[in-house]
Amino acid sequence: MTDVPCDCSIVIVSWNAKALLLECLESISTHSNDLDIETIVVDNASSDDSVEGVKNAFPAVRVIENADNAGFAKGNNIGIAVARGRYVCLVNSDVVFIDDCLRGLVRWMDEHPEVGMAGPRILNRDRTLQLSARRAPTLWRLFCEAVFLEKMPGLRRIAPGCDLRPGELAALRKVDVLSGCLMMVRRMALEEVGGLDDGYFMYAEDDDWCRRFLAAGWGVVYNPTWSAVHYGGGSSRNAPSRFFVEMKKAQLRYLAKHYGPFFSAFGRCVFLVHCALRWAIWRAKGIARSTGDKGECGPMAERYGACIRWLIRGS
Repeated sequence: MTDVPCDCSIVIVSWNAKALLLECLESISTHSNDLDIETIVVDNASSDDSVEGVKNAFPAVRVIENADNAGFAKGNNIGIAVARGRYVCLVNSDVVFIDDCLRGLVRWMDEHPEVGMAGPRILNRDRTLQLSARRAPTLWRLFCEAVFLEKMPGLRRIAPGCDLRPGELAALRKVDVLSGCLMMVRRMALEEVGGLDDGYFMYAEDDDWCRRFLAAGWGVVYNPTWSAVHYGGGSSRNAPSRFFVEMKKAQLRYLAKHYGPFFSAFGRCVFLVHCALRWAIWRAKGIARSTGDKGECGPMAERYGACIRWLIRGS
């Protein structure tokens, strides 16, 4: 790491998300206020002129061009390696800042030196709450989600899933995991914990990183005082089935890394049940709807079907 002459380094990994990336950068320019920041875009070999668009519209932004798609975790590590800020803020290309979020988080973390990582309230495109903080994934929680136990009245306390409820995200709180769409990290903590595990191509790297921060004694905090909008699917919408499979693959890697091969093998069975139930539900919805009005039923069924094929075949 180099010397630290600025308040915050913003690292954005992007792949074929030009329009969203430019909107993200515009919001950073608008809402950085009096902060001394640098912005680093790591482009994972986009083919949609993202690099040219950034260079033309935001010449002050540093662009790192990867020769191939290095994935989300490795891409962020490439940006982190050249970052100079007292804080490093990882931001998805499909995130838009809407208030004093950057400055607010920096000043708040200055006042709370025990916090190694913080994240704001995240909103959907329609400004409804996005569940951006959650419990650490365990086999029991994943099973509860797979068979809808966490949605059954009266069972939430003994059969919780990973997601926190909206009411649990109404106030500042320590959490197990912050969504990787926007997380601000203290440099001192980063140097102690290390970067993201780039063995994760995409997904679950935030679960893993937060776990390591907590294990090192650093606070991981959700602070809803400030907000940002996360559109979702900025890069993954380019190949939704592929990225859904990548998500499950990453979750299995997390289970194997932190709980061992037995739990990973059992996790594969849990995910198979999870996907099979939802494939059947979406197929049934598609059959029940009239021709031409099937909406997302087909794509969703295909997404779960692709994951079932991968779980069975392993390829």
